[in-house]
Amino acid sequence: MVRKIKAKAILRLNDQGLSGRAIARSLGIARQSVAEVQAASAAAGIAYPDVETKPDDEVYSMLFPGRGERESVYEQPDWARVHRELARVGVTLRILHGEYADECAAAGRPRMGYDRFCKQYAAYVARTGVTSRVEHKAGRTIEVDWAGKTMRIVDPVTGDVSKAYLFVAVLPFSRYAFVEPTLDMGQNAWLRCHVAMYEWFGGSTPRLVCDNLKTGVISHPRDGEVVLNDAYRSMAEHYSAHGSRAFDFDYMANVYEHPFEVVRVDAVPEEKSVSKAIGRHLDGCRIGFDAGGSDRKVSAVIDGESVYSEEVVWFPKTNSDPDYHYEGIVSALKAAAEHMPRVDAVGVSSAGIYIENRTMVASLFLKVPKDLFDAKVKDIYIRAIRDTFGDVPYVVANDGDVSALAGAMSLEDNNVLGIAMGPSEAVGYVDEKGNITGWLNELAFAPVDVSPSAMEDEWSGDIGCGVKYFSQDSVIKLAPAAGISLSADLSPAEKLKEVQKLMDQGGSPAEAIYRSIGVYLGHSLALYHHFYGFKHVLLLGRVMSGRGGDIILDVCKQVLSDEYPEVAGKINPTLPDEKARRVGQSVAAASLPELR
Repeated sequence: MVRKIKAKAILRLNDQGLSGRAIARSLGIARQSVAEVQAASAAAGIAYPDVETKPDDEVYSMLFPGRGERESVYEQPDWARVHRELARVGVTLRILHGEYADECAAAGRPRMGYDRFCKQYAAYVARTGVTSRVEHKAGRTIEVDWAGKTMRIVDPVTGDVSKAYLFVAVLPFSRYAFVEPTLDMGQNAWLRCHVAMYEWFGGSTPRLVCDNLKTGVISHPRDGEVVLNDAYRSMAEHYSAHGSRAFDFDYMANVYEHPFEVVRVDAVPEEKSVSKAIGRHLDGCRIGFDAGGSDRKVSAVIDGESVYSEEVVWFPKTNSDPDYHYEGIVSALKAAAEHMPRVDAVGVSSAGIYIENRTMVASLFLKVPKDLFDAKVKDIYIRAIRDTFGDVPYVVANDGDVSALAGAMSLEDNNVLGIAMGPSEAVGYVDEKGNITGWLNELAFAPVDVSPSAMEDEWSGDIGCGVKYFSQDSVIKLAPAAGISLSADLSPAEKLKEVQKLMDQGGSPAEAIYRSIGVYLGHSLALYHHFYGFKHVLLLGRVMSGRGGDIILDVCKQVLSDEYPEVAGKINPTLPDEKARRVGQSVAAASLPELR
């Protein structure tokens, strides 16, 4: 297209009474161009009020019909399709232009650049009257920049004057803004403002849009992506959905089946926390199933008495086929059913988050692809129970909650923290009323070691989490320091058994492993007590079996007495009998459902 005169702007200034010379000087155009528009306007009988609401191109065409129009040399996109695609989440004009450029290259046809592509789309929107898809979607973008005039800060005592600059961030959909003053516009200030911004908004968005300022951008090529400097790129990666907190982003999105968003609220919503009674139903013939990361346990319980228990090694965390998990669950259920005249109910204790008996997130299924997880894992326990026993009552609960329930049942009291040390750390809490508050009491991901060299959790990527200190992993990782070599060919459960065999020998170097765990447990219980105020602690799980469990408990109590005497006098850490340490969760799980 040839260059067009700014006809509408000329008409506007002419309507305001400016001379032709003044209009030309104001718009930076030739006096002859102004005269052409004035003559065409007079001839057509068109004044500015007649075209005030019309786009520039349309005004030009009204004054100079047919002038400057010729067929574009560029391949034209399907603008209607472009408009439809922009309605999809995550689709931008940049992405669509890239697809358009690829199509042109494949066909050997000339393509327009990104800037022209955007202008042509804007013209299509104006011409057709459709609602522009360039409008923003809620929670998708934050726009940031230095903004406003430089301000002055005057010290009222000394009279010294300093400059102040404003960092401004806006959620464009709601226009919700964050503003932070700084004393300079350097990179450190720029990054600090971003951190403060994310804390203020309470999260991040998938997209962060900034201008071409040097504190953040190295270059912005005509075609291609913006090149960020290293510091700004690292910060963006940290706060992105795929950055260092990607685990949290994905974890919670899976729990709520909805992606995380940043939204504006007029006031902070009230906390929603609902406690409920759980378990303690002992009547009838019941099955309790406890799904661990290295073994599965099942118990047949008749009127509160365990008549059969079994432990079977399995490898759920490394298996990507959900049928493997399903078959293992069904096999355990059938094994227990053989020792009872009938099955009245089934209770399941399993690592992970379960809502209405559905699996939302669980480490047992780490290797299962997302599509198979949704299709076969979310209802895996429901299917296994119904396929095996038909329509019987069932409940699936977090293993931490069931640990606490086992403690409350064993001690015949409430206000109990239950900790099961097995393939992971399963923690739950039964409050003073005998109720639980749900899976958020799971403390496996809560840090207990702030050392930079603390052990890293392979799943979350965090360091110092309880899961690495109160589980079979802690025993395995401490073994080399105790002078114990474990074969790499052994599974984690088998490595733990090897260490436990050594504990049967008097003066075994393995004792140092359990003393170390006891020290960590003592300090951690003081931390846990700060939040819960519990009276009892019941310690369960494979790690607590045998002499090692006794050592852990003794050292833990000594640490509490020496370092936290005010806490030591308020809590009672205990161990159940040997059988209950290993299968107590499965027995407690059996009590979860209420008979119809």
